[in-house]
Amino acid sequence: MKYETVFILTPVLSDAQMKEAVEKFTTVLTDNGATIVNEENWGLRKLAYPIQKKSTGFYTLIEFDGEPTIVKKLEIAFRRDERVLRFLTFRLDKYAAEYAEKRRSLKAGKPTAKEEVIVESEVKEA
Repeated sequence: MKYETVFILTPVLSDAQMKEAVEKFTTVLTDNGATIVNEENWGLRKLAYPIQKKSTGFYTLIEFDGEPTIVKKLEIAFRRDERVLRFLTFRLDKYAAEYAEKRRSLKAGKPTAKEEVIVESEVKEA
């Protein structure tokens, strides 16, 4: 099953500490049999409301494939780590998975399979 998790780390971390924290959570996933599909560091962003008297945080998104039992282990790791301000993990349905793939390909600058078919049909018509 495909999952996506977004978590916010405390802004007082250095760049190296932030990367180490992200590495810790990706290791939790891979050690439990998940495959990482995509990892995005969204950087330091302003929070909608203060959390633990902090107004900013490091946002990170991880997309992964794995068994449903992995989510519980990941969320336990999030709760045990005081560097995590908030986290949200959810299962991607087929539409969300399709959207995520499209978003990744647009970010990378590569057309998706559907876009390639559309472009090819337009070239043939011209």
